[in-house]
Parts: sequence; structure tokens; C-alpha cells
Amino acid sequence: MAIKKGDKIKVHYTGTLDDGTVFDTSEGKDPLEFEVGTRKVIKGFDDAVIGMEKGKEKEVKLKPEDAYGPQNAMLLKKVPRSKLPPEPEPKVGMMLALSSPDGQQIHARISEVTKEEVTIDLNHPLAGKNLTFKIKVIDTA
Repeated sequence: MAIKKGDKIKVHYTGTLDDGTVFDTSEGKDPLEFEVGTRKVIKGFDDAVIGMEKGKEKEVKLKPEDAYGPQNAMLLKKVPRSKLPPEPEPKVGMMLALSSPDGQQIHARISEVTKEEVTIDLNHPLAGKNLTFKIKVIDTA
């Protein structure tokens, strides 16, 4: 029976970048379980499973708009170095855990460091990237 919105399914998947780097996989773990159409997963992944059947596999290539969205320049923030703790020394690629005004944890990546400022990127790490998923439907409910 073909999967439709509202079905609860279990899938195994492997996500890769254009260069073949694996950024996430369920292999060796419990399958991912979600209700189709509730946007518990990114749009392109949610849309890709519609019409699949138990035991079937497919590969789907997603543009940023159907994944984590394009890079948003408004989410690049320049912060004076004096606002950061002196240790550890900030480096490009370093991840930071920040707190929002309402107390939620926000993860950010340092994208640039100068003598005076550090640029913090609040975009999702996969924003602006094409993603490829290999999906196998394990079970449907």
C-alpha cells in the first residue's frame, strides 16, 4: 500500500552532501519513526516518502528550499571580541552554545575572526546545501 499523509512510518536513511560526505544516517540505530505530512522532518524528506511502499528504497536529491533553506545573511552577527570569554581562543568553525532571551539554547558557528570582532553564523549548519537521501521504508502503521 502506498504511503500517504497521516501514515506513521519507520525508515532507514543516509543523508549525504554533494561531495559524498555523510552528514547523518540511521544505519546501526533504530529507524526514524514519524507521521507523514506533520513536518516532523524537513519538507523534501516528508514529500519524498509519499507514494513509497514498505520494503522499497529510493534516492532523492533536495535543493536547500526543500531542506534547511538558503543561507540567511540576517543570521550572521558580528560580536565584539570583548563580549566573548577570553578562553578558548575563538576559531573559524568553532561551535558555540548561546542562550536566547527566553532561555532556549541556540547553536551557532564562528564563521570569521578578526582582532576586533567575531562573526557568528546562526544559520542551520546544512542551510544553503543540496542534500541527497537514500531512504528505505521499514514499516508502515
